[in-house]
Amino acid sequence: MWGTANAQSATYCHPWMQKRVAYFGDSITDPKNDGSRLKFWNYLQDWLSITPLVYGKSGRQWNDIPRQAEQLKQEHGDSVDAIIIFIGTNDYNNGVRMGQWYEETEEQVMYGHGQPKQLTTRKRRAMKMDPSTYRGRINIALDKVKRLYPEKQIVLLTPLHRAQFYRSESNWQIPEDYANQCGEYLDAYVSAVKEAGNVWALPVIDLNSVSGLYPMLDEHARYFHDKDTDRLHPNDDGHERLARTLFYQLSALPCTFR
Repeated sequence: MWGTANAQSATYCHPWMQKRVAYFGDSITDPKNDGSRLKFWNYLQDWLSITPLVYGKSGRQWNDIPRQAEQLKQEHGDSVDAIIIFIGTNDYNNGVRMGQWYEETEEQVMYGHGQPKQLTTRKRRAMKMDPSTYRGRINIALDKVKRLYPEKQIVLLTPLHRAQFYRSESNWQIPEDYANQCGEYLDAYVSAVKEAGNVWALPVIDLNSVSGLYPMLDEHARYFHDKDTDRLHPNDDGHERLARTLFYQLSALPCTFR
């Protein structure tokens, strides 16, 4: 890795070396986004000889993940080792309501412990599949991905910190110190991805924290596309920093289970 790959490979084999990895997401993953020449997955491809299968599209939100998953399935079937999902910042920008993970009912169920079984009334919860809310969208997406790929590693990445993005008069996005249209800060969307790890039994890499990228400070503008108009999209240096972080974070996770 970055000049020492040969020395490292003699003593250590990264678990994601030479694997086929699908990347779902938005503009930060999209190879067509002009915020950088290289993306984080390009660096991982170079350092780990990963074959990247990239489906991220600019502007997409969590409700696009089922489509990306279906496209992967149609184009590559099961010939993928792992899936990385990196999305959520556009849900914040578009003011998607948070919603709930579950909806709760009361039902009768047979139960016995230390006495004969009998019908008892219990609260029961089920996943709330609401496409109009953030948690509902995540439920729909992960239900889809986990059904399509029950034997594959699936890793969630939290959204990055974000400052201003001024593309045009009709695409003028405010920084994270402002709440969105439904009164939520970016933090809530980050936290929900971390919650999803427990809800859906998936590992989460908290890039919002561990990447160290903080565009709210002028000193960190060096990692983003343009200090005045685009502190949303990392530049090459920003993507390299993401990739270095992921290199080590992914080393703690199996890429395959066989």
